[in-house]
Amino acid sequence: MHVKYPPSKRGHLFNVVIPKNRDLVLVYSVTRVDEGQQNKMKEFSSEDPNEWKKWLHNTRLDLTRADLDWVLHVGNKVQDTPGPLQAFNLSRPTWLDGLTQNDFMHTMRRVWLTKLSLIHRIKFLFGTGSGKPGPVDDWNKQKGQKSTRKSPSPSNPPREVDTDETGGFGRDFDPADWA
Repeated sequence: MHVKYPPSKRGHLFNVVIPKNRDLVLVYSVTRVDEGQQNKMKEFSSEDPNEWKKWLHNTRLDLTRADLDWVLHVGNKVQDTPGPLQAFNLSRPTWLDGLTQNDFMHTMRRVWLTKLSLIHRIKFLFGTGSGKPGPVDDWNKQKGQKSTRKSPSPSNPPREVDTDETGGFGRDFDPADWA
């Protein structure tokens, strides 16, 4: 199910899913980073690789503090420096035995505010962008498309990145182990 939150013209689309054979509701949002912002990130990372790594590190720490599950899709490395942030997934599960209207709405709000925070962080340092979604290397590989970036040399093969989130929490996740 798709839900617009906040419920206004400028609301963002969120997905609400009840995975098969799971006793939970998953609220998540996937956001692609603008192509112009990705280009600014590339410039920034080539001018000051350590500051770029620090920006990514601090972003990861802040997302960890947000009490959400998250995935950052970062472009391929160039000379040991991570590529631009290309997309991000934010999600929060709620087990059905604890699902109330209040908890559901707080989950929607938490995912929204964390998404908004990351959008503002990107805009502050990398501008408003070009208005065109940028590429996502992981997704291009998954669909069997060629990435717009140069291929790594055969001596340095790319690492496999599994971004299939249709299973929710991985193949071996059992909520009973966490209860």
